[in-house]
Amino acid sequence: MRDDRPGEEKKFRTLFLSDIHLGTRGCRADMLLDFLREHDAEKIYLVGDIFDGWRLKRGWYWPQVHNDVVQKLLRKGRKGAEIVYVPGNHDEVMRQFPGTHFGGIEVKNRDIHETADGRKLLVIHGDQFDMVVVNAKWLAHVGDVAYTIALAVNFWFNRLRRLWGGQYWSLSRWAKLRVKQAVNFIGAYETILVSEAAKAGVDGVVCGHIHHAALTEMNGITYVNTGDWVESCTAIVEEHDGTLRLIDWSAIMRERNRGRLPAVMPQANGRKAKRQRQKTAA
Repeated sequence: MRDDRPGEEKKFRTLFLSDIHLGTRGCRADMLLDFLREHDAEKIYLVGDIFDGWRLKRGWYWPQVHNDVVQKLLRKGRKGAEIVYVPGNHDEVMRQFPGTHFGGIEVKNRDIHETADGRKLLVIHGDQFDMVVVNAKWLAHVGDVAYTIALAVNFWFNRLRRLWGGQYWSLSRWAKLRVKQAVNFIGAYETILVSEAAKAGVDGVVCGHIHHAALTEMNGITYVNTGDWVESCTAIVEEHDGTLRLIDWSAIMRERNRGRLPAVMPQANGRKAKRQRQKTAA
């Protein structure tokens, strides 16, 4: 397990972030800013829905902390990090500019990332395989409004928790994982993305969109979902040996607030890790 002490910057080979939703009240920009201060990488993937064009069209909301996140990312680019922006459905306006560079950030509608141990990963937001978004966009917008209401309830719920000394906890995330239809949708989405990776002849897929972080193997394909910075506050990192790890920043912050060392959850998914486990078993 890595020693992730507060305040110490950790440098990775690659960092994957998605579904930040800057421009919305539900965005946990404060937590993301803290995360970016302690985590750096040679290459950073922004895997869609970085800002929320849908919400900004309904009303402008852009506090200073959201601007601070943008400036932090641009600063990392100026210091040498390669930054690739793969737009999603909420920031789909950026899909009009593939190959364009904005302040050192390159826009690509999809990309193939090669890990240090030679695996090829398809990087894509994933909304292209969500039939509600593709075939019934109006319904997706209705769902977005309902989601906004759920996040508002979540906000006041957490304010009450803090009054009683509790730490941030996502009520909306908890509910989503216990509604049968939502669980079934997540499973179907993961299956479709794994199938797309297999068709592309790659070893895995990195996506976002459904706000459900995951790092697992399915039918010989590595399925990676970066999660989000609205409910779960998660990211995926690639170590310099190619190992992929899921970092649950909200869990780490809860541990720190309790006065313990953070419980970073190492999850090595890859051929190298698999061979190591086999050697140990032998």
